[in-house]
Amino acid sequence: MRIVNPADGSLIQELAEDDARAIGQKFVRAREAQQHWAARPLAERIPVVRRFKEEIARRTEELARTLTREMGKPIRQSRNELAALAERLDFFIDKTTASLASETVLQDEKITERITHEPLGVVANVSAWNYPYFVGANVFVPAVLAGNAVLYKPSEHASLTGLAIGEMLHAAGAPADVFSVILGAGETGATLVSQPVDGVFFTGSYATGAKIAAACAPRMVKCQLELGGKDPVYVCDDVDVKTAAESLADGAMYNAGQSCCAVERLYVHERVHDRFVEAFVATVKGYKVSDPLDEHTYLGPLARAAQLEVLERQIADAVAKGAKVMLGGKRIARTGNWFEASVLTNVNHTMALMRDETFGPVIGIQKVGGDEEAVRLMNDTEYGLTAGVYTPDEGRAKAILAQVRSGSAYWNCCDRVSPRLPWSGVGHSGIGLTLSTYGIQTFTRPKAWHLRKA
Repeated sequence: MRIVNPADGSLIQELAEDDARAIGQKFVRAREAQQHWAARPLAERIPVVRRFKEEIARRTEELARTLTREMGKPIRQSRNELAALAERLDFFIDKTTASLASETVLQDEKITERITHEPLGVVANVSAWNYPYFVGANVFVPAVLAGNAVLYKPSEHASLTGLAIGEMLHAAGAPADVFSVILGAGETGATLVSQPVDGVFFTGSYATGAKIAAACAPRMVKCQLELGGKDPVYVCDDVDVKTAAESLADGAMYNAGQSCCAVERLYVHERVHDRFVEAFVATVKGYKVSDPLDEHTYLGPLARAAQLEVLERQIADAVAKGAKVMLGGKRIARTGNWFEASVLTNVNHTMALMRDETFGPVIGIQKVGGDEEAVRLMNDTEYGLTAGVYTPDEGRAKAILAQVRSGSAYWNCCDRVSPRLPWSGVGHSGIGLTLSTYGIQTFTRPKAWHLRKA
């Protein structure tokens, strides 16, 4: 497997992929190790995550540079991901004991009813490349804390980061067979999912998620899918236009738009549409496009070369149907996976740009006549990950967002994830959840105890 720098196409390193035999052996060892790991008190497992956090802090600069080189994220954004990870780890450290505590729900002179949380067993975690620390830790940290063994396959676009995560967890005290890193691309992931694991946790595209769901269904194992989004935001007519434009430009273009909850559709009230577009384009023009290791770079290359064609097709389709390119619209003529930050107006829902996931630095802005039209368009999608409204009127925002089908609702903010809130989706955005206390319990199986005195 060749690890290639998306900024310049240079070879970083070659790694051996895990074949079917190696994956099978890792599963067998994980099954044995999990029983011993689960038998250890939670009070002994929690310090492993605390030491893991300390190791990340010690190696932040090295880890950030590795992430930037292998998937193209600008260096400051790589550091941001690592710094913000500390809050998530603290949440798991602080909340796991209470979340997994047994609960007595009835007790009288004859019978006691109790709920305990048992680990699933061995879980497969097929993770993503866009935020490998965030997305991965949302799964493997609470899974390990809950007493599971994890077979962790990082994306092939973040393999070196995945290996570093394994090194740090092992150094922190996680047994090697409790957390095993598996390297490879799609075929490797399919082989991992086919193992007799007790749960499959996947982050990625809807198309791959549907295949994983079909593979898991006959086996009746837990299958959790964190998939894509076509995240809409509605800008009302009473906003501070400049402030809203600056916030939403960042929400659309951060990490080159390669975020599950990046703003992908904008609906702007007709009364402020033209002024908003002008401010939005001015903001995006100010983003520096350069070497992702440059401290001042905001927009780097795409992680995957194949996505360049997706962006070109969406823009060509939109233009053919009447859209106007206000900024960008094409590849950047340099070695690597570069695409211009692109803003299109006069768009509508006949265009793929407003219906299919984009996952790049391209945004469509559609003029709407009012709140009712905005709600209808926001719900006109197979996805349902996040949705937002910008207005100073809290009541108006809540009334609109209450009608929108999405796992997360944003008022005057976007592209935000909190460890305290569940991360979930509707429709093609997936099933199950991570984060919050529910995202700790999801790695367990509730067991019901009926205890009657003789």
